[in-house]
Amino acid sequence: METDSRLQMPDGTISSRADTRRIALATPSGFLAFGLGSGLSPYAPGTMGTIAAMPLAAVLLQLPFWLALSAIVIAFAVGVWLCGVTGRALGVHDHGGIVWDEFVGIWLVLLFVPFEWGWWLASFILFRLFDVLKPWPIRWLDRRVHGGFGVMIDDILAAVYALVPLLIVLHWF
Repeated sequence: METDSRLQMPDGTISSRADTRRIALATPSGFLAFGLGSGLSPYAPGTMGTIAAMPLAAVLLQLPFWLALSAIVIAFAVGVWLCGVTGRALGVHDHGGIVWDEFVGIWLVLLFVPFEWGWWLASFILFRLFDVLKPWPIRWLDRRVHGGFGVMIDDILAAVYALVPLLIVLHWF
């Protein structure tokens, strides 16, 4: 079980950056929750996590559709646990560096679009847009649903929001 031990610096301050890095890299749950370390980026960790997830999606999408969808559902369930455990260890409900939710969200979007760079770029842009803007009910849920499920569900909804225009365009073109 992971603990919430803080690192005391010589000047008496608490180093949350060092603690975050330790939790993200020293435990399997932290390493996965931090998107294989991509969530440690000091700039746009959610975007970096989404980028890091895309090569893994290319591998995942080699599976038959039903098996890839099953893997994404399992990744969501595992993510509820991962994000909950890591959030508790950090003492922060939805730490910005926890990006497993971005992994699962972009995988869901990419599952439904052609495996072509233009579609993947559009998927990336729309997913990040909806994840950042958090239109209703995403923001509402983000504020009221906590724990690992709360961390994961807002990105699944952002994926659904991204899929709507993508599937409309895909249908018509």
